[in-house]
Amino acid sequence: MKKQFYIIFLLGFLLSSMSVVAQSDKQKKLEAQRQQILKEIKQFQSFLLGKKKEQKSEITLIEDLNYKVQRRQNLIRITNEQANLLTREISVNQQEITSLRAQLQELKDDYAAMIVKSYKSKSEQSKVMFLLSSNNFKQAYKRLQYIRQYANYQKEQGENIKKKAKELQQLNLQLSKQKADKDKLIKENRIAKRELENELKEREELMATIKADMSKFTAQIKQKRQEADRLDKEINRLIREAIAASNEKAGKKTSTGKFVLTPEAKKLAANFEANKGKLGWPVSRGIIKSKYGKTRSLTDNSVEVNNSGVKIATESNADVKSVFNGVVSKIIVVKNGNPGIMVRHGNYFTIYYNLSKVFVKSGDKITTGQVIGQVFTSKFNGESLLDFRIYKNNQKLNPEYWLAKN
Repeated sequence: MKKQFYIIFLLGFLLSSMSVVAQSDKQKKLEAQRQQILKEIKQFQSFLLGKKKEQKSEITLIEDLNYKVQRRQNLIRITNEQANLLTREISVNQQEITSLRAQLQELKDDYAAMIVKSYKSKSEQSKVMFLLSSNNFKQAYKRLQYIRQYANYQKEQGENIKKKAKELQQLNLQLSKQKADKDKLIKENRIAKRELENELKEREELMATIKADMSKFTAQIKQKRQEADRLDKEINRLIREAIAASNEKAGKKTSTGKFVLTPEAKKLAANFEANKGKLGWPVSRGIIKSKYGKTRSLTDNSVEVNNSGVKIATESNADVKSVFNGVVSKIIVVKNGNPGIMVRHGNYFTIYYNLSKVFVKSGDKITTGQVIGQVFTSKFNGESLLDFRIYKNNQKLNPEYWLAKN
């Protein structure tokens, strides 16, 4: 029965320890996410500094506000998770402190009883008489062992008391820190909620202005969609031409719409693919303002917006860098649009669009991190947005899955 109790106690202790470690790991991950969001908000604010708000279109202002609202909501959610996790950790530690105090008191009581007992039989004469009164040598030897074990047990109990006292002290310090951390998170969350309320109010007021003249903004949205469609068509055309020219050169005509790769191109494509989630960013400082895929227009919910890549907000006239080794396939030129660069990596393409300057030409071999151009900065509203895309053959991919965590 005693053995079963010990096993159950040991299992409980191990599960409790594993739970504490898991909670600690989760807390670290949440804090990393929180710091990342704070960094993104700070960066975005710095990109807006010096920009003339009154010169921005209502649609751009809505996009800016929506970005901040989403980031702020995520920040509040993660901070709440952290605070709740700390509440659970504080509760566990308080229970552990209560248990340790009880254990420490028990050890002290046992130790005090041993000291009293030792005091009553402390004379050397008592120990000698205890040994001499043995019936035989074997009994005397066992009694000698008992005296030694008892002395060692006393020493061990003394060390256990020191150890438990130290554990208790450390837990009390940890508990104080956890409570301070929780108070800090709650305070920061209050500030974030006030800022969110202000941003939501500003967005609501702006939306009211837009709804008052919806026809005007519907026309602007339609124009943006037409520009995006033209760019998509041009990129698709250039990719088809690049595949056809490459396959024809290799003497491998095919209607599959895919590259027939040489051994060298296969190796390059495999290396590119192996770096999924680890590719460096095309700008030194930037945040993803518009995500990949289909979304609803912020100003008109009936209108669908389809992003073929991500739009990265960055600082004015930021340098654009190649995310991987490759060859410049084409310089993209679209009517009424800014230039872009299409870089081939085996059967993959990376595309960098909305540039003010281009430092490379078709056929140039480029290396990872090489500066290939500069982002266009609007003189009208000071906004700098890089349209970044990734394709495999003619298939669009989500760049967020490929770029390293910023």
